[in-house]
Amino acid sequence: MERGLLWLPLLGMFIWLAWSGWNEYQKLEAYKQWATAFERSKYDIYAALGQKDSTLTWGTPTRKGPINLESISLDQVQAVQLLVNEQPADLANPPTKGRAALELSLPNQTAVKIPFTQPELAARWGVYLSEQLAKIK
Repeated sequence: MERGLLWLPLLGMFIWLAWSGWNEYQKLEAYKQWATAFERSKYDIYAALGQKDSTLTWGTPTRKGPINLESISLDQVQAVQLLVNEQPADLANPPTKGRAALELSLPNQTAVKIPFTQPELAARWGVYLSEQLAKIK
């Protein structure tokens, strides 16, 4: 009886792990369907991001597809800056760890932040978007 009670938390952990894996798989499948409409896209636990022509669209990934979608035209963006742990970082030499975000500066003194889990990936998107801005302006 005692051995059965000792294995019960382990069984609960396996059930939780199986559910978590299924949940992430469902999010990824919903993202794949959503991302087909874009030329370039990324997925992580914080945000799904897609670019088509000069429009960026991002939102929070869920099992039914990204929600809280926001869009912005690159024509409105004045500058792109990489933030790691809320501090400015160099796009050419990003830190390897930390919570990253791309900050897009807009003309009316506001900024939009798009979260990333990996600073290197955020830096690559930042470089790409900076190049796109240079082409537009």
